[in-house]
Formats: sequence, structure tokens, C-alpha cells
Amino acid sequence: MKKRVLSLLFAILFIFVGFGVVTTGIYAYNNVSIAEAALSKNQIVLVQTRLKNWGYYTGAVDGIYGSKTKEAVKKFQKKNGLAVDGIVGPKTAAAIGFTYSSTTTSNSVSSNDLYLLAKCVYAEARGESYTGQVAVAAVILNRVKSSKFPNTIAGVIYQPYAFTSVADGQINLTPNQTAINAAQDALNGWDPSYGSLYYYNAKTATSSWIFSRKTVTTIGNHVFAI
Repeated sequence: MKKRVLSLLFAILFIFVGFGVVTTGIYAYNNVSIAEAALSKNQIVLVQTRLKNWGYYTGAVDGIYGSKTKEAVKKFQKKNGLAVDGIVGPKTAAAIGFTYSSTTTSNSVSSNDLYLLAKCVYAEARGESYTGQVAVAAVILNRVKSSKFPNTIAGVIYQPYAFTSVADGQINLTPNQTAINAAQDALNGWDPSYGSLYYYNAKTATSSWIFSRKTVTTIGNHVFAI
């Protein structure tokens, strides 16, 4: 009788322990899902790309919010005085450099616009760093948003005398994957130019007017201004 009671107690205990392990696993899984749910795949790619460029992330840029991405986010948060939780919330997103949203800003942009933007990036900045290429794309998008310029990517790029690469025909070169990625990053919200509407090479620029614009930042050979 005692053996049966003990066996029954052990069986009940095993069930509860097993249930606890399962529910703990589900809870942990759901927590990861919740952490990922606020970001689209494109935004995760954006986070991975930037953290990789800045030396925090060493994994693949695959759009999957795995353990390596989470640890990289934690390192970035710790370095920048943010809450170290491995989750890209509004404050962490802002520090990384994009607007916290459940959808990317590129959903309304056609593949043709993306390709044209990449062509301009390649023609104008293929010798610059990756951040410098994203910044050039961002300037084009900033112009699209500004009432001072045409309101389409094509309109901005082909505006008369706007870009040297259009005048000399380099706009017709085939962009590489780096230029395409840079264009996509800019469309996703990364703006290393900090809202600039102009950029120029201080070593080769000849217009006195462009030197009168307020400098925002310098990346490589390009000065970005408003």
C-alpha cells in the first residue's frame, strides 16, 4: 500500500515538474517571439547590418533575431547607456538610427525606385564607405520629403544639374550589391546624414554656393549639409 502511494506521489510530482519545464520553455519561446514581433525582417536586417558595421555583431545578416543578434544588441545598449535587455525597443531603435515601427518605410517604394536609388548611390559614392553610401541615399530620400525638391526618387535624381553622375552618364552603370544594400538601408530609415539635403566633395567642388551651406557631418570625402 505504501509503495503504491509513494509511486502515485512520484508520478504526480513528475507530471508537475514536466509541466513546469514545458511551460517554462513555452514562456521563454514566447518572450523571444515578443521581442521579435515589433520588428519586421527588414528592420532586423537593418539592426544586424549596423551593429555588424560598428563591430558589435559577427553573425550572418539574415533577418533572424537569434541569440547572436540579441547579444550584439545588449553590447550596444551597454555601450550607449541604455537598458540592457537585448530588445530593440523605441530608445534602442532611436540610438541605432531608425524610427521604431512595426512596418518598414520601404513598403510603398517599388523595386524600380530601389534599383534607381542604388544606381545613383553606386555612381555617386561607390568609392566611399558603406555608411557614406547610405548617407548619399538618405540625402536623396530627404529631398523627396522636402517641398524644395521633386517628390519622387526619379524626380530628385533626374532634376537638372542635381547630380554629376547623371550629367556624365555614370548613372547608367550597374550597381553592385553593396549599393543596393545601402539604398535599402536608407529606405528602411537609416540616415547617417542626419537630415542633410546636400553633399559635396570639398576637394573637387567648385561652386561657392555649396560651401555656404551649413555642414552637418563629414563622412569620407563627402561633406553633408543643409
